[in-house]
Amino acid sequence: MSGRFKTELKRKLRVRRAIKNRSGDKCRLSVFRSSKNIYAQIIDDKNGITLASASTLEKDLRSEKGSDKTAAENIGKLIAERGKKAGIEKVVFDRGPYLFHGRVKALAEAARNSGLEF
Repeated sequence: MSGRFKTELKRKLRVRRAIKNRSGDKCRLSVFRSSKNIYAQIIDDKNGITLASASTLEKDLRSEKGSDKTAAENIGKLIAERGKKAGIEKVVFDRGPYLFHGRVKALAEAARNSGLEF
């Protein structure tokens, strides 16, 4: 295993451990970003189901560029809207192995501004 992937795995496990310790009964807002797209899911870990999801690969968002901060903000607003529709008000933010910067930060702030609490 190369150094970069080992570092990312260690960071991901450290973040997940911290989330598990402080989550209580809250759902988890998980973020995945690739070089071209960004994805977000609200996951109920107790039951092991995804309650809401959004990504830049959806039909109505596919025409826009999926790898910039504007697209991440749109996904943040969309996941907050879908979470509220599913009855979710409070979540724990799971950034995975990514730093809280750039697209991940833009998605989180847009979700917060749209009414999701974390």
